[in-house]
Amino acid sequence: MPQGHTGITWLVIRPNGYIALIMDHLTTYYESGIVFAKSSIRLVRKSTKPDRKEYQKIACATAIGIAVMGFIGFFVKLIHIPINNIIVGGS
Repeated sequence: MPQGHTGITWLVIRPNGYIALIMDHLTTYYESGIVFAKSSIRLVRKSTKPDRKEYQKIACATAIGIAVMGFIGFFVKLIHIPINNIIVGGS
């Protein structure tokens, strides 16, 4: 192997500290992954199952949101059809 070559093609030791830069990036990604995993485990342990009343509130709010989005889509389509016929022509 040439002098300064580690055997891994993308990890080349150079005088300007290239290897240290790569290792710093890898360490940063590794540490952020560890922090994310720990906080995720803490969140799962702290979370509780919703009771029946809370579940019904969430389900009702979700249903209302879906209905509102459906009505908005319906009215947009209802307005779009005549405008499209005017622009394209009544063929």
